[in-house]
Amino acid sequence: MKLEKLTVESIRARPVVVTLRRPIVNRLTAVEDWPLILIDLLTAEGVTGRSYLEPYVVKAMRYLIPALEDLADLLKGRVVAPFDLFDSARESLRYVGYGGQSLIAVSGLDMAAWDALAKAADVPLCVLLGGSVGPVPAYNSNGLWLKEPEALAQEAAELVTEGGFGALKLRLGRACSGADVAAIEAVRASVGEDVRLMTDYSQALDLAEALSRCHAIDELGLAWIEDPLVYDNLDGYARLTAELDTPVQTGEHFYGPRDLHRAVQMKASDFVMPDFMRIGGVTGWLRAAAIAGASGIPISTHLYPEVGAHMLRVTETAHWLEWQDWAEPVLQNPFTVSNGRLEISDRPGIGLEWDEDFIAAHLAEG
Repeated sequence: MKLEKLTVESIRARPVVVTLRRPIVNRLTAVEDWPLILIDLLTAEGVTGRSYLEPYVVKAMRYLIPALEDLADLLKGRVVAPFDLFDSARESLRYVGYGGQSLIAVSGLDMAAWDALAKAADVPLCVLLGGSVGPVPAYNSNGLWLKEPEALAQEAAELVTEGGFGALKLRLGRACSGADVAAIEAVRASVGEDVRLMTDYSQALDLAEALSRCHAIDELGLAWIEDPLVYDNLDGYARLTAELDTPVQTGEHFYGPRDLHRAVQMKASDFVMPDFMRIGGVTGWLRAAAIAGASGIPISTHLYPEVGAHMLRVTETAHWLEWQDWAEPVLQNPFTVSNGRLEISDRPGIGLEWDEDFIAAHLAEG
């Protein structure tokens, strides 16, 4: 492996909208059209680094793409050294603020920079980072939204067979706690006791409701209870974590490693699951994972299974990969899961190559 020097030439960011096979339906929102920003970091040496962002809301792409283009102007001619680019990009946004869409744009750039560097070295990203190619345990998060128990039972069986999964995520937050318990029981009856069941309230509860509802499901053998409260209520999370036997999971809204560190200090959860577009891409993950590792806290991924698989191969307290195929339509060679594990390919970099025909047909308006 020889590391070639690369120089930033330009960045191309394209907005694409895909239709979800199983639309998102939780207590707060319903989403059928899923936005993706496809990022190509072009270098003077001809190597292209690729990444994507999933900003949830189609309109958000109108603000993120100009931010990425501004970063391209700032970094043009710079050596592709991801730590340096990350710090320079964040520093340029100090007066705007390190969180929110500022960090999301920097995260997209960072993932593309790491991809380019690994491609130049002709190795998969996890190998560049000192790890090895291998399987990563995953749970299927492609469905089980707020549906009736009968529909959930059928869908749960389908989700298990899609990749030999031994773990699924079920969304909660129905009109009453009893309806959530009925949903859990329906899925259990369908897939059996051996399948791990993660649950997610999608930040739908206030503290009083969370205390009642989470205690009501605390003895049901769940793998974790995720995001019962709005993400910034760390005091509330700390109380739930102290009171519940079921592990509490949170972290997809940590904006950078310091947010994770603050949550760890407050004992706000048993597990953490940073999102790559908010934690700071690969660089932010590496820094956050070091904090989780030093604290002995299991860390899982949120969205972005392609880059997430590489990162879990080099993470001390690696836990679960969240498997979602929402970006699959834009990829030439989508990643696959078998026996409940994602197998990282030996392709250089992250392993992303765009399906340009699909992209041309699904470009969103700027």
